[in-house]
Amino acid sequence: MQWIEIIIKTTEEASDAICEMLAQLGADGIAVSDPYEIKRIIDEPGSLAYADEGYVDSLGTDVTVKGYFAELDDGLIRMGAKNDEYIDPDGIGMIYGNITDKSLKVDEAIAELKRRLDEIGEFLDVGEGFLSYSYVKDEDWANNWKADYKSFRISDRVVICPSWEDTEFAPEDIVVRLDPGSAFGTGTHETTSMCAEFIDRYMEELGDGKLLDLGTGSGILAIIARKLGASDVEAIDIDKLAVDVAIENCEINGCGDIKCHTGELKDAYEGSYKMIIANIIADVIAMIVPDVKAHMNEDSIFICSGIINTKADRVGKALSDNGMRIIEENEKNDWIAMVVARQ
Repeated sequence: MQWIEIIIKTTEEASDAICEMLAQLGADGIAVSDPYEIKRIIDEPGSLAYADEGYVDSLGTDVTVKGYFAELDDGLIRMGAKNDEYIDPDGIGMIYGNITDKSLKVDEAIAELKRRLDEIGEFLDVGEGFLSYSYVKDEDWANNWKADYKSFRISDRVVICPSWEDTEFAPEDIVVRLDPGSAFGTGTHETTSMCAEFIDRYMEELGDGKLLDLGTGSGILAIIARKLGASDVEAIDIDKLAVDVAIENCEINGCGDIKCHTGELKDAYEGSYKMIIANIIADVIAMIVPDVKAHMNEDSIFICSGIINTKADRVGKALSDNGMRIIEENEKNDWIAMVVARQ
């Protein structure tokens, strides 16, 4: 088997939407090189990161997104949901209703990709867009995106480190070994880091209560919560591929007791939780607020993120309409995370 590497040059504004589009098309791996993120790391107060003079300016302003798709033995490109993917057309799974489920010739696959980019371009500035594609040998493809993924601090106490990196950390650091695989959630995005900071801050209030990570992706937030002291953690995702990655990441981190499974909130094992985390998208958060509240006690908290600031009012209205109140809010680069309680 060999892999096709698709290269897209875009804007920071559109990079997340393009990554989601590639995931919907069934990409087996996604790598993002974001000069803005590099600049933020270097400029962060107290950062140990260093760059030679002129390096930051040389990065330019374009975000490069690479998607990796498998070419099957018959020469077709595998795109869309895998055969054993979890899709529930009657539930939240409907947000993935436009996922393809087919294998295409290369020119057809590129045409489909360009069409999806044009759709995104109706709402966001996608920049140059599609640049090129090339073939990568099976033994080399994984290393292409590894080069862009290094260890970093996601909160005061937690460091994210890829499994292939041999780095020494301070004794008090809580280290999460995480490989992004093909599931969303490497920890580099603002939405994930804000969730991690809130989990760290509210962990004492969790006590020995049950925690649910809804839309777990790579499992990063569930693992962070477990390593910070949560004793009873459950992680759900509608994407079976993501759940498989999450289970593997839990095992790597010695958190094999996290209950990872495929499903939606209605498939949760417990009737109520002391803490519910959802790092998904604003529209879905607004939609599931009533069900989230039904799984909360009077002293429970709901940490939600993935909310672009232009849709924060919609989420806020859904919360207030359902007897919920925002007790804390944070914003990073147009993304908002909230800590919510029942009124």
